[in-house]
Amino acid sequence: MFDLAGKRGLITGGGSGIGKAVAEMFIEAGAKVAIADIVFPDSVAAHIGAQPIQCDVSDEQSVAEALKNARDILDGDLDFVILNAGVGDVGPAITEQSTSLLEKVTRINYWGTVHGLKHAPAVMTDGGAIVSTSSMAAFINMPGSSAYSASKKAVVSLTEMSALELGSRGIRVNCVCPGYTETSMGSGDEGRQICEAFTALGRVATVDDMKGVFYFLVSDASRYLTGQALKVDGGWSCGPTPNLLSIITGSTQAPS
Repeated sequence: MFDLAGKRGLITGGGSGIGKAVAEMFIEAGAKVAIADIVFPDSVAAHIGAQPIQCDVSDEQSVAEALKNARDILDGDLDFVILNAGVGDVGPAITEQSTSLLEKVTRINYWGTVHGLKHAPAVMTDGGAIVSTSSMAAFINMPGSSAYSASKKAVVSLTEMSALELGSRGIRVNCVCPGYTETSMGSGDEGRQICEAFTALGRVATVDDMKGVFYFLVSDASRYLTGQALKVDGGWSCGPTPNLLSIITGSTQAPS
């Protein structure tokens, strides 16, 4: 059920971070993988054994061409597409937010996913899998991240709608919602402190904590799972942790 031998697929944002880790894992499992990034990822691809493709996910034509190129390079229709490219830009409160920031985040995180979901099915096999990268920001709001949170919430909605529309072909559509993760998009020491206080596991995530979830969603082990947003947050969404209660109240227990 976890066999990926001979499977073909494209991973956007595959030049670094979660996308790169997922690509490496899939290749080790026998899959043929093309990675796409805004900067031509030739050196990364050569290092991990992938095929490189340049792609600007904010541009619909670029996404459509990247998907067609992946099918041609990998010699067949795709079994999976991972829509992982995104930006983590956050800024001031919504009343002070610049239009340029809003447009950038929306074009990449929202439109990038729309373009992928629109054009991926044309180059995919029936019974394939599409996985998008959303975020815990879709469920837990942080002041100053309105554009980012809205874009990632939209990914969840797009996942549900696409699952309905592509189910007749057996194409499953799901998304992964990571919490703070140690990547170039991460928030460094601030993110680590937040995770220590807010997550049940008390630590920030690594890319290795994320890649297995993508593997599960692409494999036949999840063949009856579609339209879902999987929260991979170390227990952040469970509620206030003993650590957080101790910081606020001085006790690790709920007030009596």
